[in-house]
Amino acid sequence: MPLLKAMRHKILLLLTLLAMSPVLLAQTQDFDRWFTGGTLRLDCLREGSAQGDTVWVEHWIDRQCDWHGSRTQLLDPFNNGDNRVVVRDAATGRELYSRGYSSLFREYKDTPEGRTVTRRFEETLLLPMPKGKVMIALQRRDQAMRLVDQTVVEYVPRQTRLETRSPRNIEGKEYEFLDHGKDVDFSLYGDSYNKFDMAFVMQGFDTMDDMAYKQVCNRMKQLLFDKEPFRSFKTDFNIYFVKGDAGVEYNAFGIDRYAMTFKVWQLHDVLGQVPCDHIIIVLNNKKYGGGAIYNFYSVSSLHSMAEMVLTHELGHGIGGLADEYVDEELSYADLHRTKYEPLEPNITNLVDFDSKWRRMLKKGTPVPTPENAKVPRTENGPLGVYEGAGYSSKGVYRPVMHCMMRDYAPFCPVCRERIEAVIGLYTE
Repeated sequence: MPLLKAMRHKILLLLTLLAMSPVLLAQTQDFDRWFTGGTLRLDCLREGSAQGDTVWVEHWIDRQCDWHGSRTQLLDPFNNGDNRVVVRDAATGRELYSRGYSSLFREYKDTPEGRTVTRRFEETLLLPMPKGKVMIALQRRDQAMRLVDQTVVEYVPRQTRLETRSPRNIEGKEYEFLDHGKDVDFSLYGDSYNKFDMAFVMQGFDTMDDMAYKQVCNRMKQLLFDKEPFRSFKTDFNIYFVKGDAGVEYNAFGIDRYAMTFKVWQLHDVLGQVPCDHIIIVLNNKKYGGGAIYNFYSVSSLHSMAEMVLTHELGHGIGGLADEYVDEELSYADLHRTKYEPLEPNITNLVDFDSKWRRMLKKGTPVPTPENAKVPRTENGPLGVYEGAGYSSKGVYRPVMHCMMRDYAPFCPVCRERIEAVIGLYTE
């Protein structure tokens, strides 16, 4: 089974990387040449509305810890996220590192307030520490959905002034390191660069006794690995639990169940040096709610449906997957009814369906595909192209009748493929 799993990882990554040029493929193998092995943290501010925005670096921070991300897969092969950070060699312009991401600003500018009112949003980017002079480009999508440089800043070792923050006491009780269900001394840890590091930030647990807190941590860990594909790749994960105030509140953008934090810098101060390929914020609250932003963070409460909410939100946060349900009352219900194919891999408006899951369809499958009311809500049903997704009842399509991204059914084959490929990006 481990051998088959490793082969699947490599196949999924190969399919993705084949879209990259041979030059880019070669660049993924040069970590020690270009980077020190440390971690650079950029705290950025994005200010704007639907009328336009600007972004700049407010704080340059030496995280004072080893780089936890992949040392071989340095260039992002996925065309996902509203933004991307790119590190380039200053002398040649060669791309050394890149990752796509999104932020709360993208959702804000589609709200009634965001269409006209300017507001600031915090963003934090973690990068491998460069050895030499580099240019760091903060990119955004243009009107044609292409990634273009928005702001470019220069980093020069020993000249760019770096702040430092008090590191967390890794020998203390502020966080617990759990490796595949066993308590492990952090000092023995040495494989962060080829594991998917999942950091749980536990908000509101400071006064909970140790026994009850450990039970909650074990429950959240169990919920993570209860569903596929996370269950099959359990040994590819390292899990951390951190107590602290991440600034999460309900009613983000006026949606009662939407629990998010606008204090992203504070969130990363809470994390300190903890490795984090992805962050899950857990609220000590039994009210239904949660949320997620691609390559930013995910949120879940302790509601009785947390098993489903957490898994669904990780579909957004890790896989960059779109919601597949319909809600025409949302202010951004027309988000994907455009002349451009949606970025998310699990929905299509048929503008460029060849780039999505057409290759996975059985021969003769009609496009669009008629719905089958006989498929239970707990099952995917046959792979097809079903109308009604991305909040829209018309003009946007999903791969199956029921999926975790629609109504908490298991992830469909399209969603699973993307999540597994992302896990492979951090573990191969």
